[in-house]
Amino acid sequence: MWFIFALTTTLAWGFADLFYKKGANEAEAFTHLKTSVAVGAVMGLHAVFTLITADVGYNPVNLLVYLPVSAMYIGSMTVGYFGLRYLELSISSPIQNSSGAVTCIMCLLILGQTLDALSGAGVVMICLGVFVLGLLEKKGQTYDLTDTKHSKGLKAFMMPVLYCIIDALGTFFDAYYLDDVDSTPLVGVNADNLENVANISYELTFLIIAIVLFVYVRFIKKESFGFNMQKPRIAAAVLETAGQSTYVFAMSGNSAAAAPMIASYSIISLLLSAIFLKEKLRKSQYAAVAVVIAGIALLGVAEGLAE
Repeated sequence: MWFIFALTTTLAWGFADLFYKKGANEAEAFTHLKTSVAVGAVMGLHAVFTLITADVGYNPVNLLVYLPVSAMYIGSMTVGYFGLRYLELSISSPIQNSSGAVTCIMCLLILGQTLDALSGAGVVMICLGVFVLGLLEKKGQTYDLTDTKHSKGLKAFMMPVLYCIIDALGTFFDAYYLDDVDSTPLVGVNADNLENVANISYELTFLIIAIVLFVYVRFIKKESFGFNMQKPRIAAAVLETAGQSTYVFAMSGNSAAAAPMIASYSIISLLLSAIFLKEKLRKSQYAAVAVVIAGIALLGVAEGLAE
């Protein structure tokens, strides 16, 4: 089942990227914080709904226990939102999601996880395809690293790089927390509620951060939250939350394979950016996309053979 959960997360987060970009207004100084507020609010509502409708047996101390993971994810996402103010989605998304390759290597080397030959081949293809996409730039473009105000500046270009590093650490920590119910640091968990406890901890933490950011932007910086601009952010937040709900189940099932597969949601982002945002892709980018899709198909075959 981990493959179905990972595929669902990949699709949801790929579509979320499109709405993130549509809600990223370069003219708004705090657009990245406003996006974080929207995501935290929706995730918080989902956490409350889960607590009310499911018998989770949640211990609030897990907010602190799971904080290292939550902090990495929330930090990387906010950094990513900032980069989307300036960078095109077809450039930022592949760079960001090279994090799956980093996570996979750490899971294999540090956590001692293993992959069968077919899954290993799929992971290599996904990592290679995403890495190549991160290196490819639009034909004829060069980056002026001294221009820190526009899309070709060092500040903007470093945002997806920072996202990649921070998100990889968060995903690795998540693999540690979710790999084995007997060794997890989470308190009061069992095989039935492990994933829900982790997800609720993350979502409630994001809600707290969202409240703090809302107060800061609205009452300290005196910035308004226009409803029209919030629509794409809310849509992105709903898709982000949907993907997060299945993400923890994918990571608890087979994190070494799930991490690079989920990171390949940049493929969905690339295709959507070409269709809806009119960001043109080169043949080399489409070739890299095909490699990643083939890698995902191999993981699906390997999962089917294992059952």
